[in-house]
Formats: sequence, C-alpha cells, structure tokens
Amino acid sequence: MAPVEKGFSWSNIAVGATMNMFEVTTLGQPLEVLKTQMAANRKQTMPQAFRTVVSRGGVAGFYQGLIPWAWIEASTKGGVLLFASSEIETVVKNGFNASPAVAGLLGGMGGGIAQAYATMGICTSMKTVEITRHKQAEAGIKPASTFKVFADIYRREGIAGINKGVNAVALRQMTNWGSRMGFARLAETAIRDLRGKREGEKLGALDKIMASSIGGALATWNQPIEVVRVEMQSAIKSNDPTQPAKKTVLNTLKYIYRTNGIKGLYRGVTPRIGLGIWQTVCMVSFADYVKAFIKDAPIPVTSPTNL
Repeated sequence: MAPVEKGFSWSNIAVGATMNMFEVTTLGQPLEVLKTQMAANRKQTMPQAFRTVVSRGGVAGFYQGLIPWAWIEASTKGGVLLFASSEIETVVKNGFNASPAVAGLLGGMGGGIAQAYATMGICTSMKTVEITRHKQAEAGIKPASTFKVFADIYRREGIAGINKGVNAVALRQMTNWGSRMGFARLAETAIRDLRGKREGEKLGALDKIMASSIGGALATWNQPIEVVRVEMQSAIKSNDPTQPAKKTVLNTLKYIYRTNGIKGLYRGVTPRIGLGIWQTVCMVSFADYVKAFIKDAPIPVTSPTNL
C-alpha cells in the first residue's frame, strides 16, 4: 500500500516555477516557436518553417517571446500546475482510493485548467503575437516593441484582447496535462509491473523518463485544439473573407478544417511531440525527484546562540 500523503505542500509552487523556467529556457521555447510557426502558417513544411525561424536572427529566432512573456508565464504557471495537480492527486488517492493513473488524470486536468485561467491567457496570447507578427518585418515594416504591442492591444480591446483565446488555452491545458500525467502514471504502473515492483516503490531515472516520454507523446492527440488556439491568437492578418470576424473555438475549428482539411488541424504536431515529451519529463519525472528531495531533506535546527 502506498504511503498516505498529508497536508498542503507549498514547496510545490517553488518547484513548479523552477522546473518550468528550466524547461522553457532550454528546449521548450525553440520547440514552441517552431510548432507555432507551423500552426500559424499551415502550408509550410517543417524545413520551410525551420528556415523561416532561422531567417529572423539565427538561433535567437528560436527564442522569440522568451523574454519577458515565456519567463513570466513559466514562473507562474509551473507553480500553479504542480500545486493544484499535486493537491488534487493527493485528495483523489487518499479520499477515493483511486489508481495512480486516475489520480494523475484528474490532477493534470485540474492543474491545467487552473494555470490557464490564473496565469497563462495573457502570456500565451502575447507569445503567439511575438512569433506571428514578424510577418511585418518580412513586409519591410519595423515591428514595434513587445510592450507597445501589449499596450496597443489593451487600448483597443481591453483585457479581453490581451487574454484572447483563453478558453482554447484552458481546453488545451486541461487535455494536455490530464493526458500527460494520466498516461505517464499509467506507464509508471506498467513499468513497475514489468520490474516486479510494488506500488509506492521508487522507479529508476531512466524508467521515470521513459514513462514521462510516453505520456508527453501520447498527449499530442489534442493538436487540433492547439492549432485553433494559435489561429485565435495569431497576429497574422488574412485577406480571406470567410475567416470569422469574431473567433470562437468552434467557428475557428470549422474555418481551419474548411481551408486546410484534417492535415491543417495537425500542423506542427511533430515539434509538439518533442515539446510534450520535454515538458512532461521536466514537470513529472524531474519534478518528482525534486519534490522527493525536498520532502526527505532534514530540517535545519537553529541554535539559540545564532538567533
């Protein structure tokens, strides 16, 4: 029987923020940029998208939107995700005796929804604007600074404008992390069975990474939601009169399917598989080790003479 976890773990907020900052600053943002480029320009192949990103400044092109929006987003959403998902997992496992896979699924769904509405809407929208607005540069127009773009959108459309597509973000995050954590925990259980280990016994690092990789890859089934989200937040202006004037999740989905077919809804899925694997390895496998280290670390005793 697995040990019962008790109480709130506020350290999960710091662990989540730290791990998400590490994830986005390493491989996360380059894969995010490539995925968004393909989702916004659905006729581009991956080599074409890669060349387009490189043309914006070489390696630096793959880090568009990292500062400040991706860092702001990462430093907040990671903490929200790990705090909410961990607390939900604990309640579901201890209160309802649910399996690790079910607890992971529900924890991931709850954590994904929480991070979308609490922190991600504005940052995700502005990151997408940063990546897609470089069409202006290709047309010979010098792009405005990121904060001027933010101020212009806020002045024209208010909070709804800078939070554009938040419902699609929430739907994506709910299905993202519910699938990632659910599949990852399911894979961990399967690996334990193969290794002859009981529930609660620690897995080796390679086994944890393998389980997280499986969870991250399988979670990309929801790529159509991601393509819809990018289209809703994109700064690219279309001359297509059939494009919805006021975009919702449903009418944007119909528009993409009508103009680009089923392939259009899965554009950018290959870099997103890599992104999903890396995010899940960081936020599930690596984060589990960091949380375990903090939990097992001895509490320092302060001597009265040092007070």
